[in-house]
Amino acid sequence: MKKEIIKLLHTAGEDGFVSGEEISQKLGVSRTAVWKHIKALKELGYTIKSQPKKGYKLERVPDFLLPEEIELNLDSSLFSKKIAYFKEVDSTNDEAKRFASLGYPEGTLVVAEKQVKGRGRRGRCWSSPFGKGIWCSFVLRPDITPPEASKLTIIAAVSLVTVLQKQYGLEVKIKWPNDVMYNNKKLAGILTELSADVERVNYIVVGTGINVNTQDFPPEIEQLAISLKQITGKTYNRVMLLCSYLQQFEKDYQLFVDGNFQQIISKWKTYSETLGKRILVKGINQSFEGIALDIDADGRLIVKKEDGTEVRVNSGDVSLR
Repeated sequence: MKKEIIKLLHTAGEDGFVSGEEISQKLGVSRTAVWKHIKALKELGYTIKSQPKKGYKLERVPDFLLPEEIELNLDSSLFSKKIAYFKEVDSTNDEAKRFASLGYPEGTLVVAEKQVKGRGRRGRCWSSPFGKGIWCSFVLRPDITPPEASKLTIIAAVSLVTVLQKQYGLEVKIKWPNDVMYNNKKLAGILTELSADVERVNYIVVGTGINVNTQDFPPEIEQLAISLKQITGKTYNRVMLLCSYLQQFEKDYQLFVDGNFQQIISKWKTYSETLGKRILVKGINQSFEGIALDIDADGRLIVKKEDGTEVRVNSGDVSLR
């Protein structure tokens, strides 16, 4: 009911008012029920003006990642099934994995205003202050083998950079495999986790953290991280950015499902900050330097080591030298 009332308020006539009677008739509820829902919306942070004989007028939408606002602005079949919203959560990836283990469908989306245990790859802490960024995770159930799961990280990075470059005009790049960078500082990161048997994936959770309106980072990362607001000085609508990212991901994911992952690889190469550069690769058991030559059809980084040999890197930390 809240979503329907919000939609009516958003699409009101020229003067912005919609009468309680009109809402009542269109939704088939009493005027008292309408008033109660309007009251509940105000408690969520909506500023709604009430005027006798004219009705209700939406004056301000709260700066929260509310499911009703996401659904209203999201043109998607993949992400239309379930949106779980939290003011505060340990980790959106953990919540998405919980939903996935309970059988929730592909496209289940988890969003939070704050993460208290947000993390990046290898368990690193991810600063996730309240109401300043996009902290989200979603469930996928592709019919693939476990080694193919890393392709979803490539897809998500390409989708996000496509939006930031083409819709927002920002010269952001991808540092293999999962970092979205601006002037050598981290703007966003992607963490992909999965549940799998030997031969098939049960589900994949793709987590994304985007520094949107953050102005100050903790001292330990202030030289490493950056936000959209720090780049341009503007405050961004987080709901609209999230919806643009999800819609682009859906398009790119469909390419992957249809067997056209090479198109994603081609995009990744145009967005890469890594290829052609001298890099240091830190793996679990070894570290080495070399030149990043290319990525292969599976998204593995091809590196030419100092002794001339070429290796394909499945995972690890990469830094530019």
